[in-house]
Amino acid sequence: MRKYLLLTLPLFMSACAPTQTETETWSQKMVESHGLGDFYCNRHYQDKLGSTGWDYVSGLVANSVLKAWMMYPEKTEYYDAVKAFADFSTGEDGATILNTRGETALRPSNIDDLPAGRIYFALYNEEMKKGNTAEAERYKTASTVIRNKLKYEQSRIPEGLPGTGGFYHKAVYPNQMWLDGLYMGSIIYAEWEYNFGEPGSEDFTESWSDIASQFKIIHHYTYNPEKQLNYHAWSADPTDPNSFWANQTEPFLGCSKEFWGRGMGWYFAALVDVLEYIPKDHADYPAVLAILNDVAAGLKRYQDADSGVWYQLLQYDATMTADGKGDEVDGEVYNMGTAPNYLEASCSSIFTYAYLKGIRLGLLDRATYMPVAEKAYQGLLHTFIREGENGKTDIIQVCASAGLGPAKDKSRTGTINYYLCGKDITVVENEGKAIGTFIMASVEYEDYMRNK
Repeated sequence: MRKYLLLTLPLFMSACAPTQTETETWSQKMVESHGLGDFYCNRHYQDKLGSTGWDYVSGLVANSVLKAWMMYPEKTEYYDAVKAFADFSTGEDGATILNTRGETALRPSNIDDLPAGRIYFALYNEEMKKGNTAEAERYKTASTVIRNKLKYEQSRIPEGLPGTGGFYHKAVYPNQMWLDGLYMGSIIYAEWEYNFGEPGSEDFTESWSDIASQFKIIHHYTYNPEKQLNYHAWSADPTDPNSFWANQTEPFLGCSKEFWGRGMGWYFAALVDVLEYIPKDHADYPAVLAILNDVAAGLKRYQDADSGVWYQLLQYDATMTADGKGDEVDGEVYNMGTAPNYLEASCSSIFTYAYLKGIRLGLLDRATYMPVAEKAYQGLLHTFIREGENGKTDIIQVCASAGLGPAKDKSRTGTINYYLCGKDITVVENEGKAIGTFIMASVEYEDYMRNK
């Protein structure tokens, strides 16, 4: 088993960093180094994608491997590995999705359990092309189970509270919406409607309105127009004990306190991916497109001028450190330390992906944002990519995880101290959240270079 390396900050570019003139297909290098196996899902080591359990991180890696296969269809082993991952957790009838313990992998109102199902659409299309209709129908059934679980069973903010109809991030976070959740839920909902919905039907139109509403709600409550960034999360009921991290007064009542890089990354990518599918004549299309352009403009403002990538806490540079005093909550002190803010791989990768894809789809202005995207991609290679002695391509400086609360975990305060010194905010290498997003960014960049 490979060691889960904790990195010491500050970090500097090493002699192993690739040069700007190298022309390797980095998507393939990363797939073959870590996408097919040898990666971490929230600190859990996975030696083989095909036998990895159902999880949003493993699903992200699998989906990125599928994107690489679509770019390089001769790499049939990529497709085979993703199919094996799907088959490992999908019942024979497609109606059940199981974890490694043989229990349902779709827990009640847990939006993180859903996005791995995005792989089913490409698997469905490929198996149909091959004439394997039974296999294809199994994948369609599984995707429908996930879509229906989100649309009809996921807990929502009730009437009487602001943000009515917004999906809970999880049942343990009542009346909370996190930026992460827009990536976890909205895209698979959108892809299902695009692939299997019935255009012209009332359900089809209503579903797109529901999807757009999630973005409209969270943007309304979390967007700071002065900073041009979105707070990581928002609670419609900030007095709830599980929302102890939330602002209790205006402005930004219910919002968390900081702008976290990967949270913004999930949000940015969700906007681009959903806008790929939402009908352009739908009444809410302009509103979602406007939100995308708000986000793109804000992130451009915070791109590091020297490296071309972004910091863990977006509005600060490396001079910002945790204060050494920690956070006091109910008489206990958490998040002690003086760690500095740092350039972070997963948010930088997913921002790069979203800029490149948004430009490719005509959603973002090419003249404005291509210089941002090109600088960002070269920054990924220089800042985070290392060629290891074992011949593998590694990615460093990854935030392992981050969250807010719930009440039983008072350490997750959402402060500067938390995002730099929290017990779950370790800085690691070869985490799936960076592997997958780097592969996605690389596929987009290679497509751009191919068609330049």
